[in-house]
Amino acid sequence: MTTTATTTINQLDDKAAAALLVSSYNKITAEMGKFIVGQQAVIEELLIAVLAGGHCLLEGVPGLAKTAMVSTLAKTLNMTFRRIQFTPDLMPSDITGTDIIQEDPETGRRTFVFQKGPIFSQMLLADEINRTPPKTQAALLEAMQERSVTVGGHTLKLDQPFFVLATQNPIEQEGTYPLPEAQRDRFLFLVKVGYPSRSEEKQIVERTTGTFTAVIDAVLSGQEILELQKVVRKVPVPEHVMDFVLDLVRNTRPNEADVAPFVKELVAWGAGPRACQNLVLAGKVRAVLKGRFHVTIDDIEAVAMPVLRHRVVPTFNAEAEGVTVDDIVARILKTVPRGEAKRAL
Repeated sequence: MTTTATTTINQLDDKAAAALLVSSYNKITAEMGKFIVGQQAVIEELLIAVLAGGHCLLEGVPGLAKTAMVSTLAKTLNMTFRRIQFTPDLMPSDITGTDIIQEDPETGRRTFVFQKGPIFSQMLLADEINRTPPKTQAALLEAMQERSVTVGGHTLKLDQPFFVLATQNPIEQEGTYPLPEAQRDRFLFLVKVGYPSRSEEKQIVERTTGTFTAVIDAVLSGQEILELQKVVRKVPVPEHVMDFVLDLVRNTRPNEADVAPFVKELVAWGAGPRACQNLVLAGKVRAVLKGRFHVTIDDIEAVAMPVLRHRVVPTFNAEAEGVTVDDIVARILKTVPRGEAKRAL
């Protein structure tokens, strides 16, 4: 799209703009499909996060095209893009930037000049983010929440839109550092990337060992994404759906009086208010993508796992018994009443 297309978005009514969002989504998935084989569910969740204005964390073992998926998405979006390979020796200044001494050729005087780091981009790929210690991981916190960076007492705003799309290896692997809870909470989604099917794996091998090449075309610009995000925020949420969101999140907290006994046994810490916000935003995007301009409980249930799985902390007993966070969230979803009002929509 172009600046003219952005102007058109502003002139459309809400439902027409929503239809344009769906059309853009379909074009992006088609472009990504030129290079990425399978992983449709992962691509959908990745795009929901972007359209909701949130950051996304992709987790999976090496070799599952996590990095390729993000870099391909970047090509479909006409935004500035930078990639950081996180390593154990990476320093915070390698991400945010640093002051360097520069000599004025006329006066000969030396002054400090701030050299921007790779975080000053609209889309940042934080590759293998859990391969670096927590001190360096924390360099992203302010940028992810405030969309700004403070260096040497000066606060610099980042260009909008700004997304951190991070990949991480399962924490059971050697040489990984678990992300701090505060940083995990900044990600709208934690998306699990699994192995491809047999037919998909065959296609991957054929493509990557032959002469296959794919030309990826840009579909949206950063300004157009900002306009579509405004459209998403206008999607109404019925009262019974909002109640379901609140009940769902509050039922992840073991200190609540009326939670199920298994929550008190298996959960050490539950999700905070940001989980409610993210459930609603992601639910709004999914509703639009499904052709509706209102959110249903089905939308919330569809995005509940990637929103909650990194915000629920299991107890030692749960880990000892082999109970995963996904197991816990799935059980909680079954305990929360859906409400009869949903049936009428």
